[in-house]
Amino acid sequence: MLATACDIKDVVVFEPVVFPDNRGEFFEAFNQRLFDQAVGRSVTFVQENHSVSAKGVLRGLHYQLPPHGQGKLVRVVSGAITDVVVDIRRRSATFGHWIRTTLSASNRRQIWMPEGFAHGFLALEDRTEVIYKATRYYAPSSERCIMWNDVEIGVEWGQEGEPRLSNKDGLGKPLSLSEVFD
Repeated sequence: MLATACDIKDVVVFEPVVFPDNRGEFFEAFNQRLFDQAVGRSVTFVQENHSVSAKGVLRGLHYQLPPHGQGKLVRVVSGAITDVVVDIRRRSATFGHWIRTTLSASNRRQIWMPEGFAHGFLALEDRTEVIYKATRYYAPSSERCIMWNDVEIGVEWGQEGEPRLSNKDGLGKPLSLSEVFD
């Protein structure tokens, strides 16, 4: 796996080394030792989630508050997404900054964000399947959502028209009114 640090500290993009031959392809999707070396600490994943979305569905910007903050390792196994990570660590020099990357079944990239980040994605194709590993279990009482189109953050999703949102995501709050990581 090739690891590339992002412009926001602690966020890393992983790209596998692919070995094609006349039968197809092989790649290592995850290696605990290489992952821990790249992120600079030992990480334990306790839950893996799988979502299927139609084109134009936007999920996010989600996070959980301490002590249930989740680190996430996200990848796409079918289709493609615009993936967005927002730094919500109040004491961070990049608080409120975001990064965007395209994750797809064809590029096989994965993105890691530790606790202290809000995460969202926009499905670019029908039946886009996203799998992500999480470092903490889902805790509904700790879950929060920042508005996908918060002008304070200014995420450029790159979509035309309004995305399809869940009712819960449609009620997201602006960053300025959100509980965040201190």
